[in-house]
Amino acid sequence: MDSDYPVILFYKYILIENPEKLAAEQRRLCTKLGLKGRLLIATEGVNGTFAGPRESVQKYMDAAHEDPRFLDMEFKISAGAPDTFPRLAIKVRPEIVTLGADIPLQADLDNHLSPTEWKRMLEEYPDTVLIDVRNNYESAAGKFENAIACEIENFRELPEYLNKLEEYKDKTVMMYCTGGIRCEKASALFRAKGFGKVFQLHGGIVNYQKEYGNEHWLGECFVFDKRMTVRVEKALTPISTCAHTGRTASRFVNCLHDLCHKLFILAEETEKENPETVLCPECLSSGLTRMTADYKGSPARVKASE
Repeated sequence: MDSDYPVILFYKYILIENPEKLAAEQRRLCTKLGLKGRLLIATEGVNGTFAGPRESVQKYMDAAHEDPRFLDMEFKISAGAPDTFPRLAIKVRPEIVTLGADIPLQADLDNHLSPTEWKRMLEEYPDTVLIDVRNNYESAAGKFENAIACEIENFRELPEYLNKLEEYKDKTVMMYCTGGIRCEKASALFRAKGFGKVFQLHGGIVNYQKEYGNEHWLGECFVFDKRMTVRVEKALTPISTCAHTGRTASRFVNCLHDLCHKLFILAEETEKENPETVLCPECLSSGLTRMTADYKGSPARVKASE
């Protein structure tokens, strides 16, 4: 780990017979180690991201690998800071990533492409269809070249949106997400709906960029913490535009309207010129102002995790 305060991202689909017990154990461990972040636990597995001092993060990963259920769990590591997460949140949920479709997961590693295989497919098989199964605001920040971005605001909208992808059923589909967890369910969903050739990027964007940086990638990678987006190259040109002015930008904020909190891109110059633009275009056009938005939180507050 190069960072003094690393961020780890991990998941594992595996039967958890007593999620409440595991949640209590994890809460004690993370509190003892001084970790912050979030962990979702369900009978289907675990989905988490934490940040903390390097030694504490290493102790957490070591403890996880001592549990037979998580012996082979992969951790994606990136650089963070002491304020990456505001608090520790460990919750038991029906699903570790909400899809809401009655589709059984299929343990099919044959459809996983390593970053090297993914890159080769992009370069040697131009007829493949590249699909970004993340939320639309994530793909607005950055995506693979020529990828089809699903116009969804939440992953649970994917089953209904799938009807718009019917024309690609007979094509070879390559899908990706941030760390791989959504693709596990999305690939099972696609296959159940008649897509014959579906591959997914093993370890997601995080894994790919660790090896190949921005090759075939445009923009930045959205993350579900205070950083909002991360980039491999500091001089990278953003592909996003300010929701109010169309300026090139990559800065995400939450709408200040307490009943909205929609994530949108806001250029710093735009906010300086007009402080009211901290409201999303929809709320601002409805006649709301900063003073009437009944705002009760931080503009950098992020929605749910992936």
